[in-house]
Amino acid sequence: TLAERLYDEFLKSDVNDRMSDVSQRMHARIEAVHEAIDGAMTTANAYSGWLQTASGDLQREMSAQDMQALADRLLAETRHMQQTNGALERNLAASRDDLAALRRDLDDLRREPLLDALTKIANRKGFDDGMEAAINEASLSGDPLCLMLIDIDHFKSFNDTYGHQTGDQVLRLVAMTIKANIKGKDLAARYGGEEFVAILPATELAGATGVAEAIRKAIQSKQLLKRSTNEKLGRITASFGVAAYQANDTPGMLIERADRCLYAAKHA
Repeated sequence: TLAERLYDEFLKSDVNDRMSDVSQRMHARIEAVHEAIDGAMTTANAYSGWLQTASGDLQREMSAQDMQALADRLLAETRHMQQTNGALERNLAASRDDLAALRRDLDDLRREPLLDALTKIANRKGFDDGMEAAINEASLSGDPLCLMLIDIDHFKSFNDTYGHQTGDQVLRLVAMTIKANIKGKDLAARYGGEEFVAILPATELAGATGVAEAIRKAIQSKQLLKRSTNEKLGRITASFGVAAYQANDTPGMLIERADRCLYAAKHA
């Protein structure tokens, strides 16, 4: 498909390059730790062997001069051992920090395919995964679950009038407003174009419609400004459809009911 070709051309290589970079950094850090451990073990074995030799020397009679030389050597070898152990400790501490950073990078790489690049909330794939998980949990626990669809009104004409950059600002504004008005396990996502969705686990229909009304008012209260000119563009509105999960619902069935409510809101 066209989407797959665009992904392969513009996105896939970047993700693969970054994954390769993380893998190389991980390999380099593991190699450094192995080298530090090998060095410490070699030093420890040499130190152990030297102590056995010194123990044998101490069992025979020694002059004061030889005793002083042995003590000096013992002190020097002990300091060398301490330095080697200190270097290993520093290497291990650095490895912990590096591995924590690598773990964060891997987490980011795992999350990125589920985020919408423009709005920084979940994308359609993130929504699909979240919807399936939410329905599975609701079917097992018996807890309520609601789905909210949100569509910006007259967005195409807004885009045609003010341009896509200003339209993108509106999309980011709506995404932030939705995200600011949900909490806990709730998930906000961009469903496609100017349409958004929110999954509301453990929420009854009355509570979900209350959340929808709060978001609707918050969106409509925003005064839009064109950044380049500070021109006032007025306010935007959005239409909402909310549906509650029913036993044996599939994701498609729940989405369809919410979409019918959204359609009714659009034409009201």
